[in-house]
Amino acid sequence: MATPIETDALVIGAGPVGLFQAFQLGLQGISCHVVDALPHVGGQCAELYADKPIYDIPGIPVCTGRELVERLQTQLTPFPPTLHLGQTIDSLHATASGAWAVSTSQGTQWLARTVFIAAGVGAFVPRSLPIEGLGPHLGRQVWFGSQALPDWTGQHLLVTGDGDTALQTCLNAMASAASVTLMHRREHFSAEPERQQAFRDALAAGRVRFVAGQPTGLVQEAAQLSGLTYLNAEGHDAALTCTQLVMALGLSPKLGPVAQWDLAMERKQLVVNTENFGTSASGIFAVGDINTYPGKKKLILCGFHEATLAAFGALALLRPAEKTLLQYTTTSTLLHQRLGIA
Repeated sequence: MATPIETDALVIGAGPVGLFQAFQLGLQGISCHVVDALPHVGGQCAELYADKPIYDIPGIPVCTGRELVERLQTQLTPFPPTLHLGQTIDSLHATASGAWAVSTSQGTQWLARTVFIAAGVGAFVPRSLPIEGLGPHLGRQVWFGSQALPDWTGQHLLVTGDGDTALQTCLNAMASAASVTLMHRREHFSAEPERQQAFRDALAAGRVRFVAGQPTGLVQEAAQLSGLTYLNAEGHDAALTCTQLVMALGLSPKLGPVAQWDLAMERKQLVVNTENFGTSASGIFAVGDINTYPGKKKLILCGFHEATLAAFGALALLRPAEKTLLQYTTTSTLLHQRLGIA
């Protein structure tokens, strides 16, 4: 068993609200660890609207989701949290000391005095093909597009999907793989125009091929993946040889084990008070889209407000003897020191 990491604060979720939560904790002199299921920070902003404009962030007339995440990371520079990316929380329970024992499916463990759930609508997990028999091949011959991929030399690669990851996987593999095929229900892609053009150029040059179809099952020989059955554009059953399969179908949010943590919930959201956005368990706070309270609005700017009050709530728990004074970044010498301002 790994030795648990002791920390004053653990933030679950590295989206905009989770990043701002870490910043607000830093202003209060509280260091933190941040864990997220994605291999990068940004949450929904990075996955769902990285290049779409956002118009309601205070003081920023317009920015994309990606730009907002970059700005939040820059703001967080004085208080760099320890990041644990590509990990999903699978257990959380109270200990006799009053700390919270938290662990991930990858074996990372914490003893956290306070926990901040900023998981949005849940952990983003890769979408899988709705066919049976994939499990034994995962990590050997079947892969998700969001994970680190192996060398394709000599392999017959089949990629399913229509986005940037799917097309780029094909483009990356065509120099080494024995063959590269992209399968989607129709020859219409949602990738960036430049990537679409690069794929079409490779298609015209015969370096990759495209098959319109819906996968229906696996073909196996001696417990090894050897192909895929699919329903073709004419509605007929067909088969395609492949020795490696990449599912680049995007991500979907899953609430995951939050529902088993014995926290008060309403309609799959955590009930909080509006004084400090604490949940029904002392030391656990919930901010952003994961929480609910009378008048709740699912807006990023509301999540920023919630994170601010939650940080003050954590301070009261962690340092009960310390008098809480509201200080301003414009004038506070202490905050200037924490921010690294001369």
